[in-house]
Amino acid sequence: MPSRTKTGRRLYDRSLLDEFIGLTRRHVKRKVVAYCRVSSQAQKPDLKNQRNVIEDFCVAAGKDGVEFVEEIGGGLNFRRKKFLELIDAIVSGDVEELIIAHRDRLCRFGFELLQHLAAGHDCNIVVINSEKLSPEQEMVQDLMTIIHCFSSRLYGLRNYRKALKKALADGSVPQN
Repeated sequence: MPSRTKTGRRLYDRSLLDEFIGLTRRHVKRKVVAYCRVSSQAQKPDLKNQRNVIEDFCVAAGKDGVEFVEEIGGGLNFRRKKFLELIDAIVSGDVEELIIAHRDRLCRFGFELLQHLAAGHDCNIVVINSEKLSPEQEMVQDLMTIIHCFSSRLYGLRNYRKALKKALADGSVPQN
């Protein structure tokens, strides 16, 4: 039965609404996921260290059956395959808790948006190392991330220099 406010409005909880419209909530055990990410293959040893830190945290917190997701890809890239699968699982209600070592392991920008999305789907994000930075320190880290990202892209373009020079000399447009 719904409760009422002082002004007489009815208050319904989610289960009453679901029952009224004929929905049944899934009684599936939701999972706890630990997400580990590094930016490049050269940082692969850091991926193992990240996983070890999260495993130690899970043991200390008494969490068992944690599913680990490991990925190599840039934090500015929101098209990472495993990242998207994780977000889809959160939105579908399959993930109860997401554990990450640092905020920037999930994404470099927009963490608060992802945190809001997760909370809206009854998923808690646990950040093991949640050091607080001053606004100036955050700004410097963000700028360094942007510079690193674009310098990496520029470095990658060097691989195509010969093809670009040839295309310019021939007057043809290179195909992607």
